[in-house]
Amino acid sequence: MIPARRVNWMSNWFAKYMRYRMHKAFNQVVVMPFEPKPGHSILLLCNHFSWWDGFFGNYLAYWHLKRKLYIMMQHDHLEKRWLFNYFGGFSIEKGSREMVASLQYAAGLLNDPQNLVVVFPQGELISNHATEVIIERGIDKLIKNIKGPCQVVYSCVLIDYFESLKPSAYIHLFDCGVAGEVPFDELVKNINTFHQQALKAQTNVEH
Repeated sequence: MIPARRVNWMSNWFAKYMRYRMHKAFNQVVVMPFEPKPGHSILLLCNHFSWWDGFFGNYLAYWHLKRKLYIMMQHDHLEKRWLFNYFGGFSIEKGSREMVASLQYAAGLLNDPQNLVVVFPQGELISNHATEVIIERGIDKLIKNIKGPCQVVYSCVLIDYFESLKPSAYIHLFDCGVAGEVPFDELVKNINTFHQQALKAQTNVEH
């Protein structure tokens, strides 16, 4: 497992740089109204459909949720993109002996209310048109190891073009409750209900 070696000034610079890159690549990035719980860390569960997903998490953490970003990445991806280690990237290798250590490490980060950890619970790239979100069991293990107050948030990013040559990203956020207070099966059900509501709401989004 590769732990994060987050450097504040590098992370702050990267967040500003990526906001510039996103505004160049997208017509607009719209974050639906959402208020994080004061005094809570945030476990940000994101739908995973594109190369941009980690950068959406970075954007949310720095500009909207006001937390220090950490992001769980596949071990081989982090080895190839080692610079992300200084922006809060740490590794997980599915099926390895170190997978449990990675989940415990993520939980430890979430004991600090200033932190936010991005995780892609689907474990693979899935179209954002999918109507069902499969949440892997490792999320349950992660949540059970969190000791401090932590808000679990689901982020659903949906893409539309409408009249523009560039895509627009619409980020729908759902408060899943405080870690440990919602049983895993109920969490999965609630996330899927919200995901389907977001898909439906997207058809009427202002543009």
